[in-house]
Amino acid sequence: MPKRPKLAHLLAAYAAALPLLAAPAAVAAPHEPPPPAVAIGGERLGLSGVQVAPQAGAPALPAGLTGQSWVVADATSGEVLAASNPHKRLAPASTLKILFADTVLPKFDRNLVHKVADAEIQGIGAGSSLVGIKEDLEYKVEDLWRGVFLSSGNDAVHVLSHMNGGVPQTVAEMQARADALQARDTKVVSPDGYDMDGQLSSAYDLTLFARAGLRNPDFRMYCATRDALFPGAVDKNTGQRGSFGIANTDRLLGKYPGLIGVKNGFTTEAGSTFVGAAERDGRTLLVTVMHPSTYQKVYDETAALLDWGFAAADKVTPVGRLVDEAPAGGAEPAPTGQAGGTAGVPAPPPHPSPAATTAPPAAAAATTAADTGDDGLGPAGWTAVALALAAGGAGALFLRRRRRPSSG
Repeated sequence: MPKRPKLAHLLAAYAAALPLLAAPAAVAAPHEPPPPAVAIGGERLGLSGVQVAPQAGAPALPAGLTGQSWVVADATSGEVLAASNPHKRLAPASTLKILFADTVLPKFDRNLVHKVADAEIQGIGAGSSLVGIKEDLEYKVEDLWRGVFLSSGNDAVHVLSHMNGGVPQTVAEMQARADALQARDTKVVSPDGYDMDGQLSSAYDLTLFARAGLRNPDFRMYCATRDALFPGAVDKNTGQRGSFGIANTDRLLGKYPGLIGVKNGFTTEAGSTFVGAAERDGRTLLVTVMHPSTYQKVYDETAALLDWGFAAADKVTPVGRLVDEAPAGGAEPAPTGQAGGTAGVPAPPPHPSPAATTAPPAAAAATTAADTGDDGLGPAGWTAVALALAAGGAGALFLRRRRRPSSG
């Protein structure tokens, strides 16, 4: 005698099929959004090659630029004064730490003290730049951020990521932050910018991150710091903890007039990358240069583009703009860029990862049915499902009545 289908099977099949009956247009398979018809920031920014619109008396762009992608923009107005392949997706190296700081820095008071566990400084990529954090020692959050900005310390990034709920949590939040800033060229795989398959950004996106970060006074302070003392090991003889000096690896800081800082980067895959901000006569410019022909050229070309930008700012027509942060739309507000106070205000709890979503009820019901090991619905079962689909509202009422006893 054929096995009768279980009621759970019928309910699961009906639940899975109900969205098809209610809203046929809503069941398309999830997919990446199509590329916009017009590039983010303006049509000209989607074109290849150099984009500039000089007016009368405008200086010529610097000769001999080798960066595969670069942007010159006004940090206040968001106007892009000139660009070359600004949306070209390239490996960002440690300039991705700008996004890391913009995402995580507002969460922890700078005076918060954290004792580092050994697990927090494991799993760091071979050859990474390090500030020299040791396990079982305490560090203030402000020391960790100096390690990030001055020494580009991947160990400091990993400790802060663990404080934030872990590396995967932090990567998910960084991606969400990039999406909120409309940085559509960016794919985050590691929080420190270490070379990883698929990790990409663009000169345009890095400029967005820097503009957002500089709104945070703490971000601005750290990226402008030229040197500092960093906590060292405890002397076994005296029991006193020592310190050692660290210096900012940004070669323009202290050399280019008005340079605020921001972040440099270098890896074997990315080559050299640099995002710099400078202020002159009340105007703040942002310049991002990615993948020039040599390491030193990233600084030379940034300085030359800053010089050009200050000279040309009022003599060119903008070729695009840095877009503003997308409206939250009822979701959790994006970080404001304001760090905690100095009176020991505790850090807010980590936000739930956007990737940690739960299965929809229909999928969960189908999984439960499949796990029972039954042979399937059989002809009688599918007949019942067909009748339920035809009934529509009656089927929904039946489900509600069957569930009611278990509801309270």
